[in-house]
Amino acid sequence: MTHRQRMLAAIEGKGSDRLPWVPRLDLWYRANKLAGTLPFSCTGLVDLAAELDIGFHAVIPDFRNLTGPEDDVDRALGIYNLDCMPYRTELQGVIRKVSVDGDRTLVEYHTPVGNLRTVVLYDEAMRRSGISITHVQEHVIKGPDDFPALNFIFENAAVRQNYEGYRRFASSIGEQGLAVGFVSLAASPMHLLQRELMPLDSFFLAMYDHPDGIARLSESIGLYWKRVLDVVVDSPAEVLLVGANYDAAVTHPPFFKEHIMPWLQLYARELHSRGKYLLTHTDGENSGLLEYYLESGMDIADSICPKPMTKLSFREVREAFDGRINIMGGISSIALMKSSMPDDTFDAFLDNFFSEIGCGDHLILGISDTTPPQADFGRLLKIGDMVKAFGPVPSDVPKE
Repeated sequence: MTHRQRMLAAIEGKGSDRLPWVPRLDLWYRANKLAGTLPFSCTGLVDLAAELDIGFHAVIPDFRNLTGPEDDVDRALGIYNLDCMPYRTELQGVIRKVSVDGDRTLVEYHTPVGNLRTVVLYDEAMRRSGISITHVQEHVIKGPDDFPALNFIFENAAVRQNYEGYRRFASSIGEQGLAVGFVSLAASPMHLLQRELMPLDSFFLAMYDHPDGIARLSESIGLYWKRVLDVVVDSPAEVLLVGANYDAAVTHPPFFKEHIMPWLQLYARELHSRGKYLLTHTDGENSGLLEYYLESGMDIADSICPKPMTKLSFREVREAFDGRINIMGGISSIALMKSSMPDDTFDAFLDNFFSEIGCGDHLILGISDTTPPQADFGRLLKIGDMVKAFGPVPSDVPKE
C-alpha cells in the first residue's frame, strides 16, 4: 500500500498493511535547512519523506510558498490566497495600499464606509524557527468604529474556484501523502474574530461591551463563509481543513458549543453529502471539548496532543472517540527533545504509548503539533521502526 492509501484506510476504518506514520516535519526542515544542519541530503520534504519511507504531512500549508506578494496581503483578515488552496478570495469595492518596511508589511484598506489598517511581521527569528506564517502586530479591529468597514469587506468579498492550484499541490505529493485542502485556520466567523481580527482580551471585552456589533460582524463574515463553503465542497480535495488551535481556556466548552460547533456541523454535512471528510486541527488542551468534537461531525482530529503536554492521556482520547473520530498525531513534540525527555524516559514513554494504541484502527500516527527544530532525529527513526514492528492494522469490527 502507498502512504496515501494507508491514510485513507485509517479514515475509512479499513485494514492496512501497517500503521500510517506521518510526522509533520515542515518547521523542522525549514529551520535546519536555513541553519545548514539537515541530517539528510534531499531536494525537498516530499523527497525526504520518500527516502525515510514515511507519509508526507500535507495539512498546514507553507505560508511562504507564494506565487506573488498578493497571496498573503490579507493575512491579518484571516484571508489567504495560496496557490495550494481550492479557492481564492477577491475583495470588491476596496482599495488597498500596501507598504513594506523591512520585515513589516502595512496594509491600508479604504472602503466607502471607513478605513482600516493592519501590520504583520515576518522576521529573521521566525525564519530561523521554521515558522512560515506571519505575526499580526496590529490587528484590523481597534474598536467599534472599525466594525462598518469590516462588515463591508466581508459582505462584498467574492470567492472563486482555484481547483487547478489545488490539483498542482496534490500532484506534487502524489501517493506520498494525503493532500488536505486548506480552507481556514478559523473554524467559524466568531472564531475568526477571536483568533485573527482582534487581540484576545479585546475580543472578550467586546463581546460584553458591544454584543450587537460583534454579532453583526459574525453575520457578515458568515455570508462570506457560506460562499467559501459553496466552492470548496465541490473541489477535488477529499479532505478539507477547517479550524485550528482549540483550547479549553480560550475556546472554552460553552463558547465552542455556541460559536464553533454549528459551523463545523454545517461543513461536515455538506462534505459528507459529497463523500468528503472534515479535518480540524485540534492541538491544545482538549479537556471538556471532546464531547463537542463528536457532536461537530468532524472526521479527523489533527494534531491531538495528549500527556505530558496536556491533561488528557492518549487512551482517554481514544476511548472518548471510540472510532467515530480519526486521530492524526498523538506523540507530544517534547518527547523528541532530549532536553525535555531523557533517553530512558523516552523509551518508557514510547512503550506506554504503543500500549495505548490498541489495534491501531482510526489512527494516523504523527507528532503533535509538529517536529521541533531541536528534535533528536534518531527518535523519529526509532518511532518509525516501532511502527513497522507493530504490524498490520485490522478493519473495523462492527459494534453490537
